[in-house]
Amino acid sequence: MCQEMKTTLFLCFLTTVSATFLVPGVTFGPNYTANSPVAPNLESWIAANMKELQERRANDVADALFSGTVLDYVLVNAEERGFKLIVVKKNRTGDFEKVTAAVDSIPLRNMQRVVIWISGGYYFEKFTITRTKNFVTLFGDPLDMPKIVFNGTAAEFGTLNSATVAMNSDYFVAVNIAFMNSAPMPDCWKALAQAVAMRISGNKAAFHNCKFIGFQDTLYNDRGMHFSKTATLKAPLISSSETANLFICGFTFLYCNITGSGNGTTYLGRAWRQRTRVIIAFTYMGNIVHTEGWSTNKHPERSKTVYYGEYKCMGPGVSSTGRVGFARILSEVEARRLDLFRA
Repeated sequence: MCQEMKTTLFLCFLTTVSATFLVPGVTFGPNYTANSPVAPNLESWIAANMKELQERRANDVADALFSGTVLDYVLVNAEERGFKLIVVKKNRTGDFEKVTAAVDSIPLRNMQRVVIWISGGYYFEKFTITRTKNFVTLFGDPLDMPKIVFNGTAAEFGTLNSATVAMNSDYFVAVNIAFMNSAPMPDCWKALAQAVAMRISGNKAAFHNCKFIGFQDTLYNDRGMHFSKTATLKAPLISSSETANLFICGFTFLYCNITGSGNGTTYLGRAWRQRTRVIIAFTYMGNIVHTEGWSTNKHPERSKTVYYGEYKCMGPGVSSTGRVGFARILSEVEARRLDLFRA
């Protein structure tokens, strides 16, 4: 995110992308029927996301005038073109047996929503959604979540390209999907052991009820604005790059649970780059959290340039006296300025 970009704009995007998955008057794809086994889940998802969009569209002018938020009409216009449904099933009863083949079938410079419905099971695949394939949705069954798995590591591919799934396009959505990197847990001395499960290099991506599983650099937030809701991250690190000192990579964690094995051994964040920005609010912190909370990653000079904030968190991992001096315990005034109450 750019340095001047406020959390307000980010939360505005979150509301927009979740509300505009599909809109009234959509035309279903040619291979979609009311009797399709994917219809109930997909239609319930549509219904759950319709109300807010309708309200936002009715008040769009007022929102723009008084709160500075507007709908993203590039996204809205794409959804109004209807969507194409592609079904992936391992038993050969769908359009494709592999997710990779379904992604490859999407035309370049795609201008409408393409929903790839994936049946349950393990898919041992590694693929990239290219920059010209916008508006792609991977959709799974929450009761039988599909798991996309590969074992790539930095030693073989480099960290950036070790991802099981790499997403370079904009307006990507994933619902009820597990992204996994099955490379074994590295020991402390092994170099190039980074093993990414999901790399996000596009803008305005949203993840709903997804899982990210691996051992190192599991979720690689490379660039752009991203939103995750009811997500599970089983990994020791969230990795974010910073392209220049003029840019800030930022995370906002709201209403989360930070738990796991270990006792006081886990930092909330480390200053991997010079100007990182993390805010954690309304979150339960288990006893795995180190008393100091945050680390400069052996670069003490970065304590003057990072922004690490906490607001109204709870649990044994919260420390009022042991936090490092550069950690910020936010006041209510600061929290409201950052718009933490909007979510």
